[in-house]
Amino acid sequence: MYTLGGLIGTGCNIEKQTRRDQFLTISKVKKPLAIAMWDFSWLLRHHRYGEFENWERVISELAERGYNAIRMDCMPQFVVSTKEGKIIDEFRSVKKDWKPCIWGNDYTMSFRPREALLEFLPLCQKYGIKVGLSSWFAPHNTGRTDIFMEEGGVVRAWTETLEFLKVNDLLDNVIYVDLLNEYPNNHGYDWLKQELNKRSDIDQFKINNPEAHLPDLKSAKKNALQIAYHNQFINETITTLKSRFPALEFFASYDSGVPFEDIDLTPHAALDYHVWFNHHGDLHKMIQKIADRDQSKNLKKLQVDLYQYFDANRVELIQWIDNRITKVANKAAEQSKVCGNTEGWGPICWFDHPELDWKWTKESAEICIDLVKKHDNYKFICTSNFTHPQFKGLWDDVAWHRKVTDRIKA
Repeated sequence: MYTLGGLIGTGCNIEKQTRRDQFLTISKVKKPLAIAMWDFSWLLRHHRYGEFENWERVISELAERGYNAIRMDCMPQFVVSTKEGKIIDEFRSVKKDWKPCIWGNDYTMSFRPREALLEFLPLCQKYGIKVGLSSWFAPHNTGRTDIFMEEGGVVRAWTETLEFLKVNDLLDNVIYVDLLNEYPNNHGYDWLKQELNKRSDIDQFKINNPEAHLPDLKSAKKNALQIAYHNQFINETITTLKSRFPALEFFASYDSGVPFEDIDLTPHAALDYHVWFNHHGDLHKMIQKIADRDQSKNLKKLQVDLYQYFDANRVELIQWIDNRITKVANKAAEQSKVCGNTEGWGPICWFDHPELDWKWTKESAEICIDLVKKHDNYKFICTSNFTHPQFKGLWDDVAWHRKVTDRIKA
């Protein structure tokens, strides 16, 4: 029986320690995992009328589709206590408009993060779904502001969350911890963003911080001060948390807007680097017209234009993304790391609509899965950004999911 403070009942501590010693962590994975990015929707759509209303049903359906891992936002920014040590059991997430929501909540709703983890994580283990803990570290219109501006906010939030899971014996099924989504920019840890902004003007930073140790800035293509800082911050964070939770493996995920040369992978357990056709310049412009979700546009025509462009430039586009994938594998291999992709491969944003289909999302997944399978160190592989029950048009195609997840796990 689980409680908010710990476990009720007895058990053999030796057996528990043996289980912990036998953790499957991401660096030890032999065959590639078929991983679904379940972000924060698992919790913010867990309500009456929500697609995640029944967790056991959707987790069993995910397993039915052949997935054996998820990357989920375990909401450390809400599990963590206030600076005064007060635990907030429930938060209200306000939906401020009626624009179709791709991820997160379509309605104003309330959620209880600690209770949710106690119920959700055992179900993942029951159905053979390994868990990568992650966080977008966003406030989700809850009104909470403190942890997002706290200097040590990320370390404190993750420490308290992992301690909470540990005392409730819920870490056995965790294969990694992704500390911040798409580091260093695409997350809600505003303190870090402000620190990076302070370093955007190198000359002014020198004036304001005359004692600061600065890297060699003369030949840097980018702002070397910012690059050095974001590497220092995440590496120190990983080292700190690893010392507190030595059985776990840590990293931060990146997206393809971050140059490989700007990433110091030294303490990272793995490289989760998100790659899409969407980041190709011409395709991006076309996809964005659809992703804007402007209901006044002729989405059917925009989709036809996109498909025709892809077909006309298929060889060049596949070569382009093959090069990106190969660079990910090579970057990880430089330090003998495993790599993967929990977000990909065609569009970044897509949705169910009478004038849209999922043909190209599926096609791009099949293309890229074949490409990543050429690299032995790709050990966790997604099928798209949309492996959620709220994307009904894709979710309902069970046969397709099984086909591609079988290919991933082969």
